Amino acid sequence: MTDTEKNFLNDTTNAEVPAENMTLSSPPQSQIYSGIGGQAVIEGMMMRNGQRYSVGVRKPDGSIAVMEDTYISMTDKHPFLKAPLIRGVFSFVDSMVLGMRCLTFSASFLEDDPEEAEKEPTKLEAWLDRTFGDKLEPVLETIVMIFSFVVAMLLFVIFPTWIAGFLKPVLPHEALLGLVEGVIRVLLFIIYIKVISRTPDIARTFQYHGAEHKCINCVEHGLPLTVDNVAASSKEHKRCGTSFIVYVMLISILLFMVIRVDTIWMRLLSRIILIPVIAGVSFEVLRLVGTHDNALTRLLFIPGMWMQGLTTREPDRDEIEVAIAAVERVFDWRAFEKQTFGLDFSDRPSDVHSTLVDIPVVDGKPVIENT
Repeated sequence: MTDTEKNFLNDTTNAEVPAENMTLSSPPQSQIYSGIGGQAVIEGMMMRNGQRYSVGVRKPDGSIAVMEDTYISMTDKHPFLKAPLIRGVFSFVDSMVLGMRCLTFSASFLEDDPEEAEKEPTKLEAWLDRTFGDKLEPVLETIVMIFSFVVAMLLFVIFPTWIAGFLKPVLPHEALLGLVEGVIRVLLFIIYIKVISRTPDIARTFQYHGAEHKCINCVEHGLPLTVDNVAASSKEHKRCGTSFIVYVMLISILLFMVIRVDTIWMRLLSRIILIPVIAGVSFEVLRLVGTHDNALTRLLFIPGMWMQGLTTREPDRDEIEVAIAAVERVFDWRAFEKQTFGLDFSDRPSDVHSTLVDIPVVDGKPVIENT
């Protein structure tokens, strides 16, 4: 843990430091929950505050495209879904749906290959366009989301269980077999992250992931949202989705060590059926760690922090600027810090100096032509 991270975990005060002069060299406040969260996308970041969300994307010309829209989650539409243990499942689905929407938006700014752009659409592309028309994009998003979920199930749920099944003759105890299965699952996840992080696009996405955490850590510790302060903040955060995945894997190990089944097929079935239960419990642990600061939650945060070391990287200043643009579109950090910490940054201008391009949203779709 770095000195900055250690400072973040200590209760300190900056009462003697004038607000207008505060930087991370000034003692940060203890962390206060802000309610915001985000996700890295292609060359940018999504930030969500309640039902409002924004996406900032660095365009090829150096400007920052920013769109803002609303997303009403299933738990907001149906309040009974906010009950403990079940809210985590629906929150996970919401995050996948919104995440895919934001990824699609960010991908629209990728520069097309001129030769590819001049080619006639294939028969499949033409058929899809005729069949689905304006609904093609959400249909494709749904297909990609389902495909990704199935692949993840095969790789991280079924495959480890199947491999562990071959070890049953030498590991007769069900608890030990469940432990080995869990270790295989964790190792597969680490290898997967290591492999995909070698691609330049994923590496940059991990940098934007770090920028997202740094922005939230910055404002939740009572510091003005500047590029310098964000750069010096921690790239690990308690409410990260990576930590959620870690809790899922750890809780599954504990659960499957005590569940006894006779056949490999029953083992596979039990793993699939209990996914909602494990996800629900994991979400409650993540919520506890993210909203409370005590010895227990700091201990529970350690495995998530270690894994975030793989899924986050230090962002450059341009990436931080994009992240700040996304945050400022949906979150008034000046009002938050004045109300929470008693610090007045109302006269401090935005630290985003690149040209901002507002992307209008019509009928729930961003209009990006001629931007």
